[in-house]
Amino acid sequence: FLVSCSSLDSLSFIGGSQPGSGVKIRMGQATWDTGWFQAQVFKLMLEELGYEVRDPETLDNVAFYVFTAQGDLDFWANGWFPIHDRYVKISEFAGNVEPVGYLVKEGALQGYLIDKKTADDFGITNLVDLQNPDIAKLFDQDGDEKADLIGCNEEWGCEVVIEHHLDIFDLRQTLSHIQGEYNELIDETISRYREGHPVLLYTWTPNWTVSELKIGEDVMWLSVPFSSLPDEPGVDTQLETMAGCLETPCNLGFQTSDIRVVANSEFLADHPIPAKLFELVEIPLEDIAAQNSRMRSGEDNLDDISRHAAEWIESNRELVDQWLSAARSAAK
Repeated sequence: FLVSCSSLDSLSFIGGSQPGSGVKIRMGQATWDTGWFQAQVFKLMLEELGYEVRDPETLDNVAFYVFTAQGDLDFWANGWFPIHDRYVKISEFAGNVEPVGYLVKEGALQGYLIDKKTADDFGITNLVDLQNPDIAKLFDQDGDEKADLIGCNEEWGCEVVIEHHLDIFDLRQTLSHIQGEYNELIDETISRYREGHPVLLYTWTPNWTVSELKIGEDVMWLSVPFSSLPDEPGVDTQLETMAGCLETPCNLGFQTSDIRVVANSEFLADHPIPAKLFELVEIPLEDIAAQNSRMRSGEDNLDDISRHAAEWIESNRELVDQWLSAARSAAK
């Protein structure tokens, strides 16, 4: 991992001291594009503090945690917890990587969606309804008479939960977990829905998927019959109320998630200014969702996403300046 950065003279900063001048920061970003906006927000704020920050390296989860534990990367803004607990607890990583701050606290959701028309027509409310071969066939795309669930990319972490659910809810005989490149699969799913076909998919929020397929209008959350997670089977995933869910109470099968910065532990200890910034920054879910919609509409290259981040910073300048001031005060 070699860093190539332009000189600070070529960067334009908004007022304030630049205690990070001359210090290079190496950041990553996840393979899911719904997290790239957050990465750019941090990049621009760190540049305001004077740091030289290279464009984020796009990595899957395992690669990020390996390289960050080794000290080849410093941080990313795409940690999902508790689903990423499995990475920070690995013996080779423990003590070398750690989550810090809460970009989104207990606001990110994951679960299974079904199109509302099919749910209403056939009385489908729960994932285990797909044990019924006649129900499962409604969602068959490849002719094997099994439901095709558009699922989670390998190494994201959510795929482990889905695979566990297929076993614990006895769905292997009637349901297939379709994996590949998520955005491409969802594009195909949206096209199928618009052609009038039933659809079944895993998704999360914030995510542009639920801007295209509106929860409560186009699609509904399916419940699972009981809480069961692969690493923590006793953890309760039931929510008393959930808009757009087909059962009340609603059990999405996944814990409500925190989106957090994850950083190299030595980096945090040696650099208290960015460490403090990581602790403080919060981005509302609705702001992330709004940016994701802009990205989905075609504003999706690096320049676009950086511009979105810059506009968000300017729209929240008073708050951002408070974070930057507090970070500067954390200098040793």
